[in-house]
Parts: sequence; C-alpha cells; structure tokens
Amino acid sequence: MKYFLLSFMVFFLVLGCAAAGRAVSGTLDGEVCEGTGRGYRGPITVQVRLSGGSIREIVVVDSEEDRFVGAAAIEELIDTVVMYNTTDVDAVSGATESSRGFLEAVENAIMAP
Repeated sequence: MKYFLLSFMVFFLVLGCAAAGRAVSGTLDGEVCEGTGRGYRGPITVQVRLSGGSIREIVVVDSEEDRFVGAAAIEELIDTVVMYNTTDVDAVSGATESSRGFLEAVENAIMAP
C-alpha cells in the first residue's frame, strides 16, 4: 500500500511539473501574453512579459478594483510575483478577492498558447 501511494504521489508530482514547465518554457523569449481573472469588482486583465522562462514584467491592462485597496494590493503582488517568479504567493490581507483575481489573470496569461 505504501508503494502504491508513493507511486501515485510521484506520478502527479511529475505530471504537475511537466505541465508547469510547458507553460513557461513553451513561450518565445520576450513574448507578451495576456490573461484575465475575476477580481472583487470585475475582470482584471494583465499582460505578462516572459523572458528566459521567467516572468520579467506584469502590466495591468484593465481593472475596476478600488485604487486604495484592490489596486494597491495588485501593485504589491506584481513585485512579489516577478521577484519570486511564481503565482504561488499569499493574497494581500484585506484584498483577498482582488489578489486572487490578479493571480488568476497572471496564471491564465502564462497558460495562454
């Protein structure tokens, strides 16, 4: 039973890494991808510039988030996502839905063909 469970976990770990690797490394160097996510007040659209398999820049194209709460959280998340090159970061306290929408938009941009 232990070996079955271990094999099962390793299989999904490898599968997840392979899917993530394809998403970023399958893009052209310097490519700009666009994605949309659902924030607190509506859609959030971002453009993500990828270079060398890393997130180099994120620009918010369209958002209706409150500039004092949602937009401020998004600005903080832009720096964090670019610095750590991942969307696996914590949401900003007090702006959870805006944070989730932004991170969803970035993920959708990266996964775009």
